[in-house]
Amino acid sequence: MPIQPAKLSDPSVRAFVTAVNAHDREGFMSLLSPDATMADDGSDRDLAQWIDQEIFSSHGHMDVDNESNGGHSLIARYRNDTWGEMRTRWSFTVEDDGRISRFETGQA
Repeated sequence: MPIQPAKLSDPSVRAFVTAVNAHDREGFMSLLSPDATMADDGSDRDLAQWIDQEIFSSHGHMDVDNESNGGHSLIARYRNDTWGEMRTRWSFTVEDDGRISRFETGQA
């Protein structure tokens, strides 16, 4: 049974999952620090290009199965129109101001 996004421990991660699932690009971008970075399967990627391809233009959706590390690490079933559904891991670096400066994802 997935964890409802509203029940996730970290408010920034909760907002990230909520924005992904609502396809709210503006809300999503407001969660990231100006110099935010990300990696997919261990390789750094161009943030803007990746979120467009993997989240917004392909209708990405996260169903979180568990969280750890104070809510900064997730295991989720992630699906989009490009790849279908896969089990993924996500980790987040959240700054003191609550913005996400880095996230990493990949197959779990």
